[in-house]
Amino acid sequence: MGKYVVRENYLNKIKEFREKNLIKVVTGVRRSGKSVLLEQFQDELKRDGVTEEQIIYLNFEKIENDELLDYKKLHTYITERLNKNDWTYIFLDEIQMVENFQKTVDSLYTKQNVDIYITGSNAYLLSNELATLLSGRYIPIHVMPLSFAEYIQGKVNDNINYKRELDNYMRFGSFPQTLELASQKTIYDYLDSVYNTVVVKDILARGKTIHEGVLKSIIKFLFHNIGNEVSSVNMANTLKSNKREVSYNTVEKYLGYLKDCFIIYEVARYDVKGKQHLKSNAKYYTVDSGLRNMLLSNKESDVGHILENIVYLELLRRGYKVSVGKVDTKEIDFVCENEKGTIYMQVTASLLDKNTLDREIASLNSIKDHYPKYIITLDDYTAGNIYNGIRVIHAIDFLLGND
Repeated sequence: MGKYVVRENYLNKIKEFREKNLIKVVTGVRRSGKSVLLEQFQDELKRDGVTEEQIIYLNFEKIENDELLDYKKLHTYITERLNKNDWTYIFLDEIQMVENFQKTVDSLYTKQNVDIYITGSNAYLLSNELATLLSGRYIPIHVMPLSFAEYIQGKVNDNINYKRELDNYMRFGSFPQTLELASQKTIYDYLDSVYNTVVVKDILARGKTIHEGVLKSIIKFLFHNIGNEVSSVNMANTLKSNKREVSYNTVEKYLGYLKDCFIIYEVARYDVKGKQHLKSNAKYYTVDSGLRNMLLSNKESDVGHILENIVYLELLRRGYKVSVGKVDTKEIDFVCENEKGTIYMQVTASLLDKNTLDREIASLNSIKDHYPKYIITLDDYTAGNIYNGIRVIHAIDFLLGND
């Protein structure tokens, strides 16, 4: 995973469900660190007295496990190795490579003292079919690339320049492996390999009817428009104007593929006054800003939208359900809900321009309830200020949890 970053949040969640009668389903974009997370958890098991014989770990992207891509052979292999007197911990990495894997998992689940962990890079793991089969018997754990706090943890420098590191985080993204790479060229070469692996293995492999050129055009369109409201019709029309004939239905289908492989997140709009989600348009964010910058060749730095993207991902990591807010004609970047309540958040690179400050404050002031309201910024001069109850927080403090 690059430098050894301990993913405490994810480890704690996994430990919370250890030996519980639930299948732990770990999902996330490729190279986000799912395999290393399982290895870290196995290390903890061993420190806790679990023996090697109690652990069965299989990565189905390794050629030595090709024979076990047959679900029946896989089932036989595992059942022959179950510990008869104690717990057996089963880790099945990139399980979507095994056709009908759910039959193996479902059968293993019925056995005594079996603790099952499966990972995959595609949302098929939690498709309707599988979710129905495993209804009430699994817990999803969604792994994302490194948070800024984890990224900083991976730096072995005692004199960390947080502003410089945030700039690198925004430019090069947060895939764990990038911590080991020293130059923009090597990082972007690596990100290009991640991008092509996702496109080829997780999307194009789904069927011969998928047009690679159209798919990549849609990805570029979405990366170009992160943080902007867009619709499938708008995308189809833009592609047509660029000589790519594509229907609304095709765009919808490809959007589904991109969301399934976790390269794109869709955020619905929410009417704050009417307290209902709106069907028209949506915003899209990418799982990693480095991927976007690599693909667009840094031609569009657009610091404000990249910061917005990073804040959105951080809110997801913290367990919020996030929507884009609408109050009459005004927009709220993020309406964030969890079991504790709601917060409202605006994100802007700078508040030094009075018109920008007035606009952001006016949007938040248009909300008449009393939930907390924040503005996240890169601006040193206004960070820490409070305007009519609205707190301005520097992005570094927010991302490091110092707010």
